Amino acid sequence: IKNEKQASEIYDTIKKSNFNVGNITKKKTKRNPYPAFTTSTMQIESSRKLGLSASQTMRTAQKLYEGTEIDGETTGLITYMRTDSVVMSNEAINQVRNFVGENYGNEYLPDTPREYKSKAKNAQEAHEAIRPTDLARLPKDVKALLDNDQARLYELVWNRTLASQMESVRLERTTIEMASEDKTLGLRASGSVIVFDGFLKL
Repeated sequence: IKNEKQASEIYDTIKKSNFNVGNITKKKTKRNPYPAFTTSTMQIESSRKLGLSASQTMRTAQKLYEGTEIDGETTGLITYMRTDSVVMSNEAINQVRNFVGENYGNEYLPDTPREYKSKAKNAQEAHEAIRPTDLARLPKDVKALLDNDQARLYELVWNRTLASQMESVRLERTTIEMASEDKTLGLRASGSVIVFDGFLKL
């Protein structure tokens, strides 16, 4: 559609026409989870979901990394926040998988751990992906110890870490093709329904 006049003409044609339903196709698809955060992906998601700038995100992440007082000791809540790596340690992956199995059920757990590789050229992978230092520290449990931005960013990191090792979302996509009786106009409508919620359970 090139302009408003053409759009109006097409709309008028649609209103005056009778349509016959043609092909109806259904296709099963999957949506896989993203890996745990790198510096750049954390900044992007923090901007998109929390409204924080890149510098605000890094200042907040620095505070989470440096830690807060828990049971009389200063405890870091996330791993180092400057990294290009999407890889987590085997110990962290096992902790995630155990948590998923115990709290969501084995149907939300892939048969084998998910493996991710960095797509960035010259990636700085000396450090792990950004993740909670201890997944057992639930966002709701540490919220009272943090300011608002810290609590929100910690929850974002916690959710992303957990989701990265969960099952895919299974979808069924339906596409319906229609044509006007005189065959001059064709329309297509499509939509998806969730068959299994997978990592969206979070």
